[in-house]
Amino acid sequence: MDNPHRHKYAHPHEYKHTHSAAPHGHTHGPDGHTHSHTHTKAVLNRLSRAIGHLASVRAMVEDGRDCSEVLIQLAAVRSALNRTAEVILKDHLEHCIVDAVNCGNMHALEELNRAVEMFMK
Repeated sequence: MDNPHRHKYAHPHEYKHTHSAAPHGHTHGPDGHTHSHTHTKAVLNRLSRAIGHLASVRAMVEDGRDCSEVLIQLAAVRSALNRTAEVILKDHLEHCIVDAVNCGNMHALEELNRAVEMFMK
């Protein structure tokens, strides 16, 4: 099951991973690990919407639009990013974390906790 939508997540640590071929395309290599997620297209679509909202905000500021209108559009950008993060987090939990726990990689849980803490700031 080859998925043309692949992206890389670089690991900031030196922990070496090994997995057997996972059904969702999760593989690890010496330069990080590559994922083939089931929701990549949805994430890309959501990011495109967020970029569109942000471009609108920029244009509104350049045009000197009302601050209230700008704040409403900024709320839309934030909401779009939060929904995107929700999709990524759900996919990460369902695939990467399950694989990591099955392989005894408790460091992946530490990484997830750190990422969630940073996201929530």
